[in-house]
Amino acid sequence: MKKWILALTMAGSVLALGACNQTSSEKVAESKAGNVTQEELYNTMKARYGEQALQQLVYEKVLSKKYKVTDAELNAKVNDLKEQLGTNFDATLAQYGYKNEADLKKTMKLGMLQEKAAMKDVKVTDKELKDYYASYQPDIKVRHILVKDEKTALDVKKQLDGGAKFEDVAKKSSTDTASAQNGGDLGTINNTNKDQYDADFIKAAYALKVNEISAPVKTQFGYHIIQVTEKKEKKSYNEMKKDIEYQVKSSKLTSDDINKAMQNELKAADVKVNDKDLKDALNAPTTAAQK
Repeated sequence: MKKWILALTMAGSVLALGACNQTSSEKVAESKAGNVTQEELYNTMKARYGEQALQQLVYEKVLSKKYKVTDAELNAKVNDLKEQLGTNFDATLAQYGYKNEADLKKTMKLGMLQEKAAMKDVKVTDKELKDYYASYQPDIKVRHILVKDEKTALDVKKQLDGGAKFEDVAKKSSTDTASAQNGGDLGTINNTNKDQYDADFIKAAYALKVNEISAPVKTQFGYHIIQVTEKKEKKSYNEMKKDIEYQVKSSKLTSDDINKAMQNELKAADVKVNDKDLKDALNAPTTAAQK
């Protein structure tokens, strides 16, 4: 997961200050060394974040007139991310600088609007859709214990076969410290994120039945003991076609496609920037929809 735009949370602040009198001498902070006025704060924020904030605000106004992202669509996207990250969701938000889930949704909504604007011109064939379906593997929830050598892995497997709790052994023995804190939980693995994992790990995980514990699986990282705790059934092609079409189109989108779509939308909306300091803000490459 990449943060779509660094200055997202600054956009509202810059806008709010801009609505005030920019020549105001109102004191935002006071000290014996000197005061900070509203004008000084506004000018500093504009200089540092102004282009990104203006770009964000204009895109949101222009795109919202033409495209819609429903609460259901936004919640589905966030829930999908929660499934992928599992118990690491809150920690990941903090890592990428989001204050909370609501903060994430602000960025995600704009990214989805940009995606809709760019995706309308992407073409896919029936063959591409059917090939995607043929290679599609349903979502699985996975946890693992990673150790350095096969001997240790066999000992871990013996403990688990003897009735030891998976989460307890993971916390004690796994060298993957991030997942170990959560009992070895890796969240949900699906077609979107499975390429982030070692191919041998994925092959072994998908071969397991629910709650079955694997024998040691060797990868470039060491030896894994894997357990699949949930596995979804693969639906029919017709049931999945709409989602497959979205996934295939999304995979074809490039940053150039998004930038081109944004320039077309700005031109159609006849957007003009009156602030000479920010006159080039909308000529910069868009960043909000880069994932």
